[in-house]
Amino acid sequence: MKIRKAVFPVAGLGTRFLPATKAIPKEMLPVVDKPLIQYTVEEALAAGIEEIIFVTSRGKTPMEDHFDRAPELEEMLRCRGQIDLLGQIEALVAESWSVFSVRQNDPLGLGHAVWCARDLVGNQPFAVMLPDDLIQPSTLDGQPVSPVMKQMVEQFQQVQSPLMAVMEIPADQTNRYGIIDPSGPQTETGLIPVKGLVEKPKPANAPSRMAIIGRYILTPDIFGLLGDQRAGAGGEIQLTDAMAGLLKKHALYGYRFQGIRYDCGTKAGYQMGNLALALEMPELRRHLLPFMQERLNHWARMTPTLAGKSP
Repeated sequence: MKIRKAVFPVAGLGTRFLPATKAIPKEMLPVVDKPLIQYTVEEALAAGIEEIIFVTSRGKTPMEDHFDRAPELEEMLRCRGQIDLLGQIEALVAESWSVFSVRQNDPLGLGHAVWCARDLVGNQPFAVMLPDDLIQPSTLDGQPVSPVMKQMVEQFQQVQSPLMAVMEIPADQTNRYGIIDPSGPQTETGLIPVKGLVEKPKPANAPSRMAIIGRYILTPDIFGLLGDQRAGAGGEIQLTDAMAGLLKKHALYGYRFQGIRYDCGTKAGYQMGNLALALEMPELRRHLLPFMQERLNHWARMTPTLAGKSP
């Protein structure tokens, strides 16, 4: 079955980025010249997804407006002859895809956010995409690799079973992620069969170092499990716990994707993503590289001084 719909859980308040996110959604923070949310939406569209479903909360309308028409702005750009910019703005609203939204009235966790989209998803497999995880496609043998969700859609067409993006993390970070318990080795295509999942285990209790990253393809029977589910880790309804329940009905796979992931839910990861994508642009790279070298030299000179001071 074709994956036509993608759910974007974007109801969070973005408290890690206060005060910047006091009046604007975290998903609208810019990464170079586009808001964070746009990168993930573009990834979904590149995978052939036709319906974008935002699970929102109060104060998220700027994000919805971003993917709507802006007649006054479009007319101004047209009159000024700024055709390239006009094309970029018009491309945010296309006839081939649609944007829908539903409210998550209570912040009860990722699993609850996905459950809120059940009526819009209906009885078909669907994607879940977390914009905090900005994933830059990598290259293989000098050739560009498809965006991650497109890779996952292709894998789903082969196995017709739920799957989630995974990556290997340091052992001391397992308590930050959902961790898979593999039932066998990774296949040549990057699939890892899964026999269990654990949400944020302590390093000593983690069944592996393969962490779940914010890309999923799920089947609609997940909604029944989410609706019956009690709160798990952190007092929230966890998507990982419901996916473990799917193992009674389906094979379940982790997919070790090809790409570079930046955790834009943290300040450091957000800055890394900004810098990495800026360096991909020649007009920015020629300014940034000398600046970065000067700053590195500065901190190298400062390091002996700083090392002698108390934190």
